[in-house]
Amino acid sequence: MISYMHAIILGLLQGFSELFPISSLGHTVLLPAVLNWHIDRSSNAFVAFVVLTHFATALVLLGFFWRDWLAIIAGIVRVLAKREIGINDTYGRLGWLLIVSTVPAGLLGLLLEHKLQALFGEATVVAVALACNGAVLYGVEQMRNRQVKEGPHDDTRLAALSWTQAVVIGLAQCFALIPGFSRTGLSMTGALLTGLSHENAVRYSFLLATPIIFAAAVLKLPDLFTRGLTGLGPAAVGGICAAVTAYFSVRFLVKYFETRTLTPFAIYCMVAGLAAFVFLLN
Repeated sequence: MISYMHAIILGLLQGFSELFPISSLGHTVLLPAVLNWHIDRSSNAFVAFVVLTHFATALVLLGFFWRDWLAIIAGIVRVLAKREIGINDTYGRLGWLLIVSTVPAGLLGLLLEHKLQALFGEATVVAVALACNGAVLYGVEQMRNRQVKEGPHDDTRLAALSWTQAVVIGLAQCFALIPGFSRTGLSMTGALLTGLSHENAVRYSFLLATPIIFAAAVLKLPDLFTRGLTGLGPAAVGGICAAVTAYFSVRFLVKYFETRTLTPFAIYCMVAGLAAFVFLLN
């Protein structure tokens, strides 16, 4: 069982860390382990609680980008009706690119659901994954094309991605199924390697987050009701807290990545992951 105090802390943490490239799952697993909270992190109820806080974050993203999603959904429907993607149909193509990027993580999540859930109880493994997440972010920042200009987001540039590049971003996102690896961070690194700027990369990452989180919610949220209404109250409070911090996070990050990079987050993840690993071993 999760107490209301634990739910508030984890909810605030998840909403903040889900959109920052520092792994919300990693922090949600490591904090209770480091503080020695008596919570069964690999249980269905805990995973459902985590999914609910993610769902709240996805609702915030949907509200923040609602105009974009109206255009994207209209574009997807338009392509289905015409059975082709028009040359100048930016949002029709963008919508299908997002679908292609979502498929790898969706399929892998279904195939490895129980094995991935078991990792929630392996805090030392998660600590190592968090440090590796930082190393990946740092490495990609060193590898990316420095000639790519930062500036205002450009949906035509997102729609110009190839289908192969969309798959690459989707495959990068797959690693975030492991707690400790950041979905935002890895999808951004995949996008950066395709030649996108930081601002376009984070925009694509945030748009990509919505369908995959909603799909996870449909799959796991029924577990909250396996014991009737027991535990639903703390979960709802956690979800509200996650929505609050997610709102401020998305506003900050959209502005931040207009001019800045992943490097500070990479350094934080490496330091935090190694520190948590050493602490848990002792």
